[in-house]
Amino acid sequence: MTAAQTGDEAAYVLTPAKAWLYVALVAAWLLPGLVGHDPWKPDEAETFGLVYSILQGGSWVVPTLAGEPFLEAPPLFPLTAALFARLAGGWLPLHDAARLATGFFLVVALLFLRLAARRFLGHAQGWIAIIAFIGCLGLLVRGHLMLPEIAELAGLAMAVYGFALACKHPTAGGVLIASGAGVGFLANGTLAPLAVGTCAALLPALFRDWRSRAYATALAVALLASAPWLAAWPAALYQHSPALFQKWLADQVWETLPGLSPVSPTAQLWSILKTLIWTAWPVLPIAAWTLWHGRAQALAQPAVQLGLVLAATLLLFLAFMPGLGESEMLPLLLPLTLVAAAGLHTLRRGEAAFLDWFGIMTFGLLAVLLYLGWLHLLTGHPESLARRSRFLRASVVLEFEWWALAIAAVITLGWIAFVWRVGLGNRRAVINWAAGVTLVWALAITLLLSWVDGFKSYRPVALAVKKQLPARHGCIASRGLTEAPRAMLHYFGGILTQRLEAKPDAGCEYLLVQGPQEAPGAGWKKLWEGGRPLEKAERFRLYGRTNG
Repeated sequence: MTAAQTGDEAAYVLTPAKAWLYVALVAAWLLPGLVGHDPWKPDEAETFGLVYSILQGGSWVVPTLAGEPFLEAPPLFPLTAALFARLAGGWLPLHDAARLATGFFLVVALLFLRLAARRFLGHAQGWIAIIAFIGCLGLLVRGHLMLPEIAELAGLAMAVYGFALACKHPTAGGVLIASGAGVGFLANGTLAPLAVGTCAALLPALFRDWRSRAYATALAVALLASAPWLAAWPAALYQHSPALFQKWLADQVWETLPGLSPVSPTAQLWSILKTLIWTAWPVLPIAAWTLWHGRAQALAQPAVQLGLVLAATLLLFLAFMPGLGESEMLPLLLPLTLVAAAGLHTLRRGEAAFLDWFGIMTFGLLAVLLYLGWLHLLTGHPESLARRSRFLRASVVLEFEWWALAIAAVITLGWIAFVWRVGLGNRRAVINWAAGVTLVWALAITLLLSWVDGFKSYRPVALAVKKQLPARHGCIASRGLTEAPRAMLHYFGGILTQRLEAKPDAGCEYLLVQGPQEAPGAGWKKLWEGGRPLEKAERFRLYGRTNG
């Protein structure tokens, strides 16, 4: 029995008014934060460094960061972001225009997720899947930053919809599976094609629903259609530089495969599961309830079968992936959302009501705290907090803006009206949770964006270093300088450094050092030392050669 056939689901009618209400909620979640701030450390600053190199005339085949090849991921996202920067850079700062690519890929991901949920679970479930997805806490900040994982999400959502079509429309399904795996590959490397391919092979082995001639045809089509996606860029990279191709192959393919990766899979898997407890909330507990409560009935649904197998294959390959962070776990949100949407209707009334109440109270309290924090940063009141937070107010000054307060008030009143009007049923818990997430994010962006930007941006560091240098200066060497500040020095200061790790014999006139490293010794004079506000560990020191 599908969700669309239960009593609660059958009574639900997706009217145009409800659909537009969902559109408004998604827009209110998506738009704040796409523009209006510098590239934030560390991942977004690093990604924009690749975008800026392309805008400066760099190669589209070999992404470069501050003048050096950077092959952690293929170039789909930086190329798309550079295109948006070209199109909208005349009326937005380059970094804001480039960040529109994040919005584009998220819209693509949401559209294909909705189509897949409608195909699997019924017409009304498409919007519920989207609302549950944007309610995930791990997507809140990262879904508004320039990250290749966002384009990877779009590719995986496309592949999920391809699976939904495969048993009825094998040609279209196969093309979409291949295209989704290809987009994921060009966005962030081998994870997407490995997971999609393994999932495609396991589904008919584990579940009878996928053992059909149509699905076999879809897989054959997908196999043929995937070749151009998976071969074009590696071939171009090999033609450009065989040495870089071999380096990429070692880093992105062989080190991520089980048995070859230097990572401990057991420890990493445990770390992933601990992180998912909050990043995948609330879809993780709902998905777990679906599998526990429904058991055989839940596993009889193709949506649950696909979501479970895709999540398992993603976990398998993530467990062997070196340098794993929270951003790399974002693809897991898609299959978990699909499983949660399939079992949302099975939640008991009391559990759904608790989740609803918990969300309203939690985000309502957080909204109050945001208003109090904003007032305190402006005025220093209440005085009981002043002694404990003096360093926060002194590090970055928050300026009062009427428009920000007006927008925040409208958002708050809109949230109250939205929560008041949402009807009964299990959907209410997920919808109100997403509305609460949207409220807190929108308030933070409108009230505190300039203050947060002061802590997350490398602009002050780049401008301070630039100020110490003459208009015409020799080369600048660097030691211990990580990718994010290197990229932002290039963007904000026009400074390219010669890394001593790559060129130990670089005889430069200046030396920029990051971190607690030893001074360069005799013949050098410290010209400047500083860092981002409140950042004690990440310090920078600029030295210049003495005449003696």
